[in-house]
Amino acid sequence: MSYRIPRSDIHFLLEHIIDTPALLALPGHEELSLDLLQAVLDEGARFIEQEVVPLNPVSDREPAVLNQGQVTTTPGFKETFAAFAQAGWQGLQHEEAIGGQGLPKLIGAIFGENMNAGCASFALCSLLTDSVIETLSQAGTPEQKACYLPPMLEGRWTGTMNLTEAQAGSDLSLVKCMATPQADGSYRLQGEKIFISYGEHDLAENILHLVLARTPNAPEGIRGLSLFLVPKYLAHAQGDYAQGSRNDVYCASLEHKLGLHGSPTAVMLYGDNKGEVGAGAIGYLIGELNRGLEYMFITMNAARYAVALQGLAIADRAWYSAQAYAAERKQGADLNKKYPAPAPIYHHPDVERMLQTMRALTEATRAFTYYAAWLKDMALKAPDASLRQHYQTRYEFFVPITKGFATEMVKEVTSLGIQVHGGMGFIEETGVAQYMRDARVFSIYEGTTAIQANDLIGRKLVRDTGQTALALLAEVQSTVEQLRTHAEDEALQYIAERLDQACSAYAKAVQYINQWHQDKQARAVYFGSVPFLMLAGTVLGGWKMAKSALACTGQEDEFSTQKRSTAVCYATYVLPRAQAHVQAIAGSKMMDTYSLYS
Repeated sequence: MSYRIPRSDIHFLLEHIIDTPALLALPGHEELSLDLLQAVLDEGARFIEQEVVPLNPVSDREPAVLNQGQVTTTPGFKETFAAFAQAGWQGLQHEEAIGGQGLPKLIGAIFGENMNAGCASFALCSLLTDSVIETLSQAGTPEQKACYLPPMLEGRWTGTMNLTEAQAGSDLSLVKCMATPQADGSYRLQGEKIFISYGEHDLAENILHLVLARTPNAPEGIRGLSLFLVPKYLAHAQGDYAQGSRNDVYCASLEHKLGLHGSPTAVMLYGDNKGEVGAGAIGYLIGELNRGLEYMFITMNAARYAVALQGLAIADRAWYSAQAYAAERKQGADLNKKYPAPAPIYHHPDVERMLQTMRALTEATRAFTYYAAWLKDMALKAPDASLRQHYQTRYEFFVPITKGFATEMVKEVTSLGIQVHGGMGFIEETGVAQYMRDARVFSIYEGTTAIQANDLIGRKLVRDTGQTALALLAEVQSTVEQLRTHAEDEALQYIAERLDQACSAYAKAVQYINQWHQDKQARAVYFGSVPFLMLAGTVLGGWKMAKSALACTGQEDEFSTQKRSTAVCYATYVLPRAQAHVQAIAGSKMMDTYSLYS
């Protein structure tokens, strides 16, 4: 059965869970309406189901190939990317002032989830290009914006981010790539970068590389990093996008990977004297010298949120496949004897537990991930400066949670999907093993789960002694009280009890971490960082599932019945994890005391 975009759940979230009226009331959105947004998303879903979904199994079997420095992508990628560009999808979420379509980030997020569900290997190219567009639009000069943004927004050029080197994984202070200033204001770059997704490919006319490098006599460590834009082909002049001279940047090899086979992951050589411009790749400084990591964080934060969408997308596809298989596969007797034996396996309680857990984790994560995109829209365009700052602070709090939780969640969901398939899940012909392989890197690249958790604790939680975290908790508690007003509704009372318990665990965790931070017990704090991230994601997911159950109260249609059942499942099998997470956090001091490696 071919994958179908979850239109009903997307429409439900826009109509009942996301404050879409507030979004539509923002300056610049006067011509938008809910009907228009849904029409755009439905057209995107049609394109993805028809053009992108069929690429997924092919991408797994026929990866990109490197031959004499040229990369040929998976069959079908080039033609589909041309159709993607022609339809204008690359500019969907970017401002009209720079040539985009000016639709909300929320709409870009939903489209991004759907693209990744269609084929994550294919979608990764446009995902990275979006991140480069964000960086150039915020940090580039007017001339750089005029020269490089239009062809990227048209889908004619694509972008990459180049941070990692062999000796510098997550520790960017070890970066050695060198950028030497030239008399004309450009720089010559020399060095090697690894793990560069879509560093070389045949989908577009040109590739723009954002590269972290050092200049001579720059300060040591991350304070000495600057950001450079290095085109594969040099643009002749502003507005002239004809192919210029071949720059001295080349793909040396492609990595052989566990998953995402269709996405070419390149080792890039800068300054190997192979181009038409002499030795050293010509690059152009972005922003100011020695502020490169600051600018690259624009790229990384955009990409981190987008990787959360990747996790969400693959989880949905895994659930969809498992649900379809469980409806077709017949085995054993139905315990209630309502169906003749052999019965479809989704009638067996433990299979239903797995399917509903998959669905609950996916739908909960979708709800709070979309909410994060809504926060970003409000932070960008709310009319009052103090409101913009409020929303920006909350969005920054959400980014590491969405990235960390979604990319850990998808590992559980894809594993359960294989389990539902039984032995056939271990056989490649079903395709479900691909989901598990593809998803495994999401919790690694663009910052591991530990890096997200450390960011959440070190830059978000303790910077205001937990005030942002607790203000969010107050909103969750308000939903608990709303649930309790429905005294006659057994399901809502059950969800309220479980969510309240999870809120208590969250409050205790904030207290522990703040106290240890004040006591300068750093190792205890960071032993508990990943458990806290997962606790936060668990509570946020429970919050949105509770609001979903409330929105379905009194409705007896099939969708509402399913949504309430899924909310009950989340309360049963996911919310109790909050207690385990807070107990792990409470034990962090003991772990520090008995550490093997301290």
